Amino acid sequence: MTEMMEIPPRSGTAFVLPAGAVLTVIDPCGQQVSDLVAFAQNDMREAISNGRTFDYEETIFLTTGNRLWSNKSQPMLEIIEDMVGRHDFLLTPCSEATFRHFYPGKPLHRGCMGNLVEALAPHGIVSDDVPTAFNIFMNVPVDGETGRLRVLPPLSKPNDSIRFRAIMDLVIGMTACSAYDSNGGSFKPIQYAITRD
Repeated sequence: MTEMMEIPPRSGTAFVLPAGAVLTVIDPCGQQVSDLVAFAQNDMREAISNGRTFDYEETIFLTTGNRLWSNKSQPMLEIIEDMVGRHDFLLTPCSEATFRHFYPGKPLHRGCMGNLVEALAPHGIVSDDVPTAFNIFMNVPVDGETGRLRVLPPLSKPNDSIRFRAIMDLVIGMTACSAYDSNGGSFKPIQYAITRD
């Protein structure tokens, strides 16, 4: 039986995802973002890359059938099922600096960056190693004329999910995002499961 794991609100985790395994990420309550980063288990300098992914997939709107590529031009993950179809790979993980910039007067939080750094520390990852995350369920429309970005509440509904197949042995870092705008103003858990098809 597949074990369902839960990432509590405003926290993070890290784990090994073997090649061929399937990672299912679930939004149990709806409108909650999860930042995902990936590193090659045999070379932690090889990390997920939004630039390489946009280049090779020829789109910024990544969904079923697209692959997420590394900074060494190797595919790392394939999206094999996507119930939402709207995610972000442009914006970096939120951090304490993010909260100072966008949310003056609100309590500071170390954000997804701090949570990822703590979770990935046993694997030798430090803050400068953390790349731009694939922000699962994050809704960031881009104006076609001005290029201006907006962060709107996610389109995900309760129990919507996305499934990835690992193409190589990976170390994954994931969060339940901590930023107000990304999650429609509230903070909820994220669930995930690892299976082999």
